[in-house]
Amino acid sequence: MSQARERWPPLPLHILPDEQGPPHHWRAPSRERKSFMTVVADSRLEMYLSGARVPAHSQAAIDVIDPATEEVIGHIADGDATDVDRAVRAASDALPAWRELTPAQRAGFLRAIADEFERRIDEMSELVSRQNGTPIALAGAMQAMVPENYRYFASLADALETRERRATVGGDAIITREPVGVVGAIVPWNGPQPLTAWKVGPALAAGCTVVLKPAPETSLDALLLTEVFDAVGLPPGVIGVVTGGRQTGAALVEHPTVRKIAFTGSAAAGKAIAATCGAGLKHVTLELGGKSAGILLDDVDLDSFRPFVLSACTPNTGQTCRALTRVLAPRARYEEVVQFLADALRAIPLGSPSDPANLYGPLVNAAQRERVEAYIRIGVEEGAEVVTGGGRPAGFNCGYYVEPTLFRNVTNDMRIAREEIFGPVIAVMPYDTIDEAVAIANDSEYGLGGGVFSPDVERATAVAERIESGTVGVNTATFPMDAPFGGIKNSGLGTELGPHALDPYLTYKTIFRP
Repeated sequence: MSQARERWPPLPLHILPDEQGPPHHWRAPSRERKSFMTVVADSRLEMYLSGARVPAHSQAAIDVIDPATEEVIGHIADGDATDVDRAVRAASDALPAWRELTPAQRAGFLRAIADEFERRIDEMSELVSRQNGTPIALAGAMQAMVPENYRYFASLADALETRERRATVGGDAIITREPVGVVGAIVPWNGPQPLTAWKVGPALAAGCTVVLKPAPETSLDALLLTEVFDAVGLPPGVIGVVTGGRQTGAALVEHPTVRKIAFTGSAAAGKAIAATCGAGLKHVTLELGGKSAGILLDDVDLDSFRPFVLSACTPNTGQTCRALTRVLAPRARYEEVVQFLADALRAIPLGSPSDPANLYGPLVNAAQRERVEAYIRIGVEEGAEVVTGGGRPAGFNCGYYVEPTLFRNVTNDMRIAREEIFGPVIAVMPYDTIDEAVAIANDSEYGLGGGVFSPDVERATAVAERIESGTVGVNTATFPMDAPFGGIKNSGLGTELGPHALDPYLTYKTIFRP
């Protein structure tokens, strides 16, 4: 193994507990791919309704493409309004019996899902990696945390008080917490299984039923997940899966029986969903895009910051909404920081996502590569300077690869500093004072993530408190699942995770008695 590879151990996304590698004892999946090939062979035009894989009403199909090889590895149905309606009706039919279960009984199903998922981590990891190009070490680390997500939501169900009696002026009141109803969960491609758990887990814990609409790029793993539901005996209709593109998602959002939408995706799509939900007076939770800033204070130890170039600034080949793609460096150390980041980016191994040594893979599809390349051209046209990267890596004749790219001489009015690129592109900007750094960080339409790095934790925390964002890390790229996560401004509405994760899936009813 080269020195560069030794310097970069497999690093997880922000959902993991530290920056040092996969949790637990995750191992690289075998190369046999028996279960994977079975899933691909079975990827007919089907939906998952009432506890069974059934033929889709729509006969339109979407190819699933391996972004590393550009080969078609499966097909999914591009669901229509009839497919969505069948899934929603099944979920509505299952709702009365599911919500009548005690929270502890629902928690039991969530723990069973966690246990069964744990047995399938290897095959799920490989399937996700083959669909979206996530390096296998990172894909494995992401899947390894999914069971803990379900177990955490089970613990919230155990603690859920659905009924309380409270004294009021002139009498008393009985206050009940009841499930919202049928939930539409729309999940993106960059972290499909963790983000599914963040929505399905609290919805089921609260007593809701769910219709899941995965991204078209990562729908095979959603269909594999239905085998987990079957294995644990989840009652038919409690979860349905409809595959497809934008129109499928729009039909789910518009369906009158769906009472809540939980969505992770772009700000533009989130705004359209919010408008539809507003017209229908539906509950909605939106976790949207970001353009987060990482502030390096003047005493930062760059060697200590090295792991964060990957785990914080360019996780998942930069395809993470919370990535710190704007790095703010003190002007007195600006040239040092620029050179350090350029060297660090060059040292991170890029290549086939099936090789556990590689930590950068391809982008998810051709359109995403074209988007990133367009932004690189825009940055140059705006006057920023490419320090490293800027093109396609040599020696890759196929696959949607882009070189990790670093820009210097960036100002915060440039598009590459203001718009979400969603690729391995970092813009480095200088600042003179802490006040200026905070002003640059807050001068954004987004507010999802952020980071402050310094050996002086209290000083860094004081700066973090001034950042306008839903989450800010101090010397870390991670956050705990038992704390709220969400964005402000154009980064979303509401929160996921934390002790109040069930709240968006519950309504209150008060009975007054004199």
